[in-house]
Amino acid sequence: MDAETLKKEMVIEIPADVVEREAQSVTAQYARVARVPGFRPGHAPPSLVWRLFRKDIRSEVVQSLLPRFFEDAIKEQKLALAGRPEFNDLKFEDNQPISCKATFEIFPEFELKEYKGLEAEEEDPSVTEADVDEALEELRQRVATFEVVEDRPAEKSDYLIVNYRGRDAKDPAASPVEARDALVHLGGKGTVGAFTENLDRTRPGDVREFEVAYPEDYPQKSLAGKTLHYRVEVQSIKKKVVPALDDELAKSVSEFSKLEELRVKLREDLKERRKRAVGGAAKQKLVEQLLQAHPIPVPKVVVERQLNRRLERVLMQLMAQGIDPRATEVDWSKVREESRPEAEKEVRASLILGKIAEAEGIQVSGDEVDELVREMSKEGQETPAALKTRLTRDGELDRIVAIRRNQKALDFIYSNAKIIRKNG
Repeated sequence: MDAETLKKEMVIEIPADVVEREAQSVTAQYARVARVPGFRPGHAPPSLVWRLFRKDIRSEVVQSLLPRFFEDAIKEQKLALAGRPEFNDLKFEDNQPISCKATFEIFPEFELKEYKGLEAEEEDPSVTEADVDEALEELRQRVATFEVVEDRPAEKSDYLIVNYRGRDAKDPAASPVEARDALVHLGGKGTVGAFTENLDRTRPGDVREFEVAYPEDYPQKSLAGKTLHYRVEVQSIKKKVVPALDDELAKSVSEFSKLEELRVKLREDLKERRKRAVGGAAKQKLVEQLLQAHPIPVPKVVVERQLNRRLERVLMQLMAQGIDPRATEVDWSKVREESRPEAEKEVRASLILGKIAEAEGIQVSGDEVDELVREMSKEGQETPAALKTRLTRDGELDRIVAIRRNQKALDFIYSNAKIIRKNG
């Protein structure tokens, strides 16, 4: 069974007498408001109104009857529609039935395999003192300040503010690569080695010229395989000042007055995050087992919607970082296709979890929905009531509820699984 088995065609036929009644009803509506020369509004003969507005009336008749008869046919055949149908080959002649071919996809029917008592390994969620030390160091680095250096030349680990221009050594006429007030971290992980080597021991006002040969696999495609001649002017030098690991650090970054109190809080937070992470990893292993046991096809239209959401999340993350997606050198069509296998798995998992939720009678209460909306409203400018109204109008609230229901189904599977916990 593959996705093609979910694609269906159906001929919809609407009896002539039903079409006639609907045409008369729509014509009467037009007659009440139509302006017809020589007649007062509402007094033009229906036959004249039909002749004058025939095309518009026929269109409204089709728009009114076709979706209704299609929906009735879907219900009669007990099919689960996966997306909007496409209507083609419309035949609409006077005094004749309307006929049309509908093409659409349905959700698959499948039998649930065993989902209780699955086994999965789970990592040890314990937190060590080394983990706490690492968290403290990350905290120190985040609150570090930068001080201007004036009494010595630049050295590795310094941060230089520079203006630079780079020209293609083989194509000097090509547009240069240039920036003003760019930040260069000497010896930094993401800094090209030639910049560190040539800017070491410089002072503000110094100018250095050098070449950089970029490898063929360099991540920035516009530079990959090219050799650029750079002219770099140093504007200023800054050094990173990391605060001491003491009580003053605790006071400046938290509500605590003692470093040990901060350590205790960090340890608790780390333990909670680790617990969620290892639990999430174990749940993902259970989902993989469910996917393997249920090799069901998935509707292409639903996969496309999931791909749209995945790409939208990526774009929103870029924009949140101040990056214009249009200015990136990313082949978005390639990214989309590379994401397709994961999107298909996500849709398949959603269908399986949804069926398990149905089998176990798992629901999402109204209070839970309101709490979800309240949490979402904290991320934007809308009130919970306004957000709920918009989500309902856009058809997104049902999807959010379905996601929550699936999460509850996965929690149920996890609570009924045989979890083998590894020792640390």
